[in-house]
Amino acid sequence: MEERVNVENREEMMLLEENIRHLQAEVAELQCQCQSYQGELSLHSSEPLQDALSLVCGHEPQEGAHMVLPSLREEVEQMEKDLQWQSRMNGISLRSCTASTLQSRSTNSVQKMRVSGQCSELAFQVEFELSEVKGGERPEKSISSLNVVMGASDLHNFSSFLSGVEESKDLLLFFRTLRTFSDRMDERRRAFQHFQAKYGRVACVPDGCNWSLLTLHHPDLPGCTFLVRWSVGVSKEGEVTPKLDLLTKIPDRALEQFPSQTIGSAGEAFHSLLRLLGPEAALEEVIRAVGLITD
Repeated sequence: MEERVNVENREEMMLLEENIRHLQAEVAELQCQCQSYQGELSLHSSEPLQDALSLVCGHEPQEGAHMVLPSLREEVEQMEKDLQWQSRMNGISLRSCTASTLQSRSTNSVQKMRVSGQCSELAFQVEFELSEVKGGERPEKSISSLNVVMGASDLHNFSSFLSGVEESKDLLLFFRTLRTFSDRMDERRRAFQHFQAKYGRVACVPDGCNWSLLTLHHPDLPGCTFLVRWSVGVSKEGEVTPKLDLLTKIPDRALEQFPSQTIGSAGEAFHSLLRLLGPEAALEEVIRAVGLITD
């Protein structure tokens, strides 16, 4: 009986010693991490920052420390001006940007970034992971797990491009194409608004079409309608191409008012006008040619 008790005591002692060794290893690892963090802080710290923290904490400022806060304020104001200038230049206005650290080591780090903003009337949110590998002269950064969400419904021509961007992780291509795509969408909207304001009796944009369709109704021939479909296509490579088509809807009783050959080739003639005159002037010629308005 006594021998069995001694065996059990030895097993408990061995287990206790093993637990102590594990704890000592964990403490040593935590001490190394602490020293590493302190080293990074010392590399990135500066006297102005320390002076600013001292002032915020209520400590007595060192000589010249009273200049720190105004200097930091000027730096922040300059950064805000730079951001405003960038927004005016590229047409993209950022609303929020958040970052959370997923991994932080002495050799590499991973951050999860979330950026939301507006490009004209197109709202967007971009989420991605930014990895940074330290070493050498310059750290290497790469993007992974890219996800883009657009806050608009009329984006069926943009969806295939977004899928390609998420696959290739090409964030720069997304922002560059977003600006061009937004500009073409704005041009379409302004053109249709112009015709609605100028020819409100015959021109209108059907509800729910998101400015992709302009309807021209003949004022004296019920059922005689001309549809201008204006789409904006985007290739997977980011090439933005507007496309305009003219569709006709002419009742049989109204065909006698128009030469049949002219109506049949209206779409082809419209494309010729587009190449020569551009969208707005071509639409003006169509409106005048079919007698929707008179001078």
